[in-house]
Amino acid sequence: MADRRYGGQSSRTSAKSKAETAKKTPARKASAKRRRAPRQRRGGIAGLITGFFGWIFRLVFKITVSVAVLVALAIGAWVLYVESTLPEVETLLDGRARGSVTLLDRDGAVFALRGDQFGGVVTAESVSPHLRNAVVATEDKRFYRHFGVSPRGVASAVRINLSEGRGALQGHGGSTITQQTAKLLCLGKVYDPKVWKTEAEYVADCRQSSLERKINEAIFAMAMEVKYTKNEILSIYLNRAYMGGGAYGAEAASQRYFGKHAAQLNPAEGAMLAGLLTAPSTLAPTSNLERSQARAATVLRLMADQGYITEAEMRQYQNNPATLGSGADTMGGGYFADWVMQSGPEFFTQDTTEDVVISTTLDPRIQRATEDAVRQVFSEKVKEGSKAQVAVVVMSADGAVRSMVGGRDVDATGLFNRAFQAVRQTGSAFKPFVYATALELGYSPLDTVVDERWCVDMPGGQKDYCPDNYSHNFHGRVTLTEALQRSLNVPAVKVSESVGRDLVMRVARDFGLYRDLTDTPSLALGASEATLLEMTGAYAGILNGGSSVTPYGLEELRLKGDTEALMGTGGGIGERVVQESAARQLTWMMQKVVDEGTGTRARLDGWQVAGKTGTSQEARDAWFVGFTADYVAGVWMGYDDNTPLSGVTGSGLPAEIWHEVMARVHDGVTPKPLPLQAPVAPAPPPEPEPVPQQAPEVVVPRGGGTREVPKSVLEQVLRDILGGNR
Repeated sequence: MADRRYGGQSSRTSAKSKAETAKKTPARKASAKRRRAPRQRRGGIAGLITGFFGWIFRLVFKITVSVAVLVALAIGAWVLYVESTLPEVETLLDGRARGSVTLLDRDGAVFALRGDQFGGVVTAESVSPHLRNAVVATEDKRFYRHFGVSPRGVASAVRINLSEGRGALQGHGGSTITQQTAKLLCLGKVYDPKVWKTEAEYVADCRQSSLERKINEAIFAMAMEVKYTKNEILSIYLNRAYMGGGAYGAEAASQRYFGKHAAQLNPAEGAMLAGLLTAPSTLAPTSNLERSQARAATVLRLMADQGYITEAEMRQYQNNPATLGSGADTMGGGYFADWVMQSGPEFFTQDTTEDVVISTTLDPRIQRATEDAVRQVFSEKVKEGSKAQVAVVVMSADGAVRSMVGGRDVDATGLFNRAFQAVRQTGSAFKPFVYATALELGYSPLDTVVDERWCVDMPGGQKDYCPDNYSHNFHGRVTLTEALQRSLNVPAVKVSESVGRDLVMRVARDFGLYRDLTDTPSLALGASEATLLEMTGAYAGILNGGSSVTPYGLEELRLKGDTEALMGTGGGIGERVVQESAARQLTWMMQKVVDEGTGTRARLDGWQVAGKTGTSQEARDAWFVGFTADYVAGVWMGYDDNTPLSGVTGSGLPAEIWHEVMARVHDGVTPKPLPLQAPVAPAPPPEPEPVPQQAPEVVVPRGGGTREVPKSVLEQVLRDILGGNR
């Protein structure tokens, strides 16, 4: 004790011994001991506060670690559970909700694709390595290194979204290819009509971006990483991704745009397909090739940055971008394809779960001719800014539709199709069916009727109906041919009332104008409504000799890969409506309309043409429907909102469009005569006996024979005579 207290000998010896020991101990160990020496606690209030906060920190740390471990275990269990529900990879490669529809023209070439096109299963190993590399470089460059979710990518996306003034989860998603695949799989949910009213609602639910959805998506993605290999996940993605033009999957897109297998793509083509994944409909090369090529140039740069191609290769393919393969840019007939899809059986067109092939009546040459003619007339003769619309149909005499344009955007898809969806007043284009009725009853094209101011006494105290001509002038006694040639209204109503309105309606319905017909005197002037397709089909009945026609575009429907057809055409020539002689005489009368009457702008050099103009009340609709020996064509013009046309009648622009269409259709074709029958000129009739002024003029035969006049007409004549009505 004394030695330690006062520094005696023993103390000095001990100190000496320690010094020697310290010399023998390496300096590193001494330093380590000093570091491990316990820190002296502070005394007082400062030490108390420090100790308290230290205890809090250690407690929070332990709780955090414990919670993190528990969360990790829960997530792991959740991932393993989801992984146990995932099917084998083979069942996920074709994920279409419905089948595809391939439409072939009359030559057997593909002209339109509908539904969900799928070219066949590909794998990450079987596709072109350039396509695989382009997809990874563009969509997820760390794909082969992450575990399904990329924290770095999510953080970057959140930062960009916030910097651009959006919500953290709005806009950029930072999704990996695995997460995108999870979204394509709808996190394993299959469409159930009991849960979702429509497939669109199902798709919208699959595409939502809420926080809960993002969490579920991340779990599903990690489960996929456990269940499948990286290449299997990429294979699912390459088969399910939509790539525009109705194509689902790399093989369908490759065939659609380049006409080759996905294994044969070069870097430029692979880059173009990979570029579509961002906005497939907007960037599709069939929609805008230049925009698609610009996007592909960006993808090529990313491929070079990540070492998939060299700088020289990048410049080479940027300077020589991918172009559409032969046939890809000739897809057309959008309105025609839409019509076939809507008129065919829904379970094989709109709702099909099978891959269907439909052979159609479309003639690609005539379709191009129709589109070119409409473009030319509207660019040269329709004033800029006009919203007037147009529809054109060309068909054969048996009702086989060869071309269809349903609007000014001549090759659109999915738009309102005015050729078969717009129901409009027919105007004077209806008059041929009035005269067809008269000819069927034995009247001659040379029989006469007086064009004069005249009224029909309407029953029930209604105001008398007094038709007027378009020119407001009257021409006295004219033949039926002259009345049709000049499109005179008064003679048309007189003939209709003379032969019987009920018979006129029956003939019109039998020819295919089946909609509600107005049972009033104005029936003869086209007060009733029809579509252009129906009107053109009705005129086809005149050309074919008087038999009804059902317009059709579908010739044969079969399942892809089968040779036997499931169904054939549902249209064609039907029952006879009027005798052939009546149809041939009517054709002769309608030829005069084009040669000498209101339809002269429709004349074709070297060809006989028969047709009729039509303008509805207040010029809301303008028509020209006519035919040669080979084809029938109908043209309608008007506004969708029924605004009256300005300075346009059926004898104007519609007739000119008809001429331009048919001139192209008949280019290089040997002219054929119309199947017409000229009437036999009768002997000069005897001097007619005076007719009381009070009697309205009815049809007078020039041939000398008698005509049966309906009782109702005789009663009207007697009433007029007795009552002095003019």
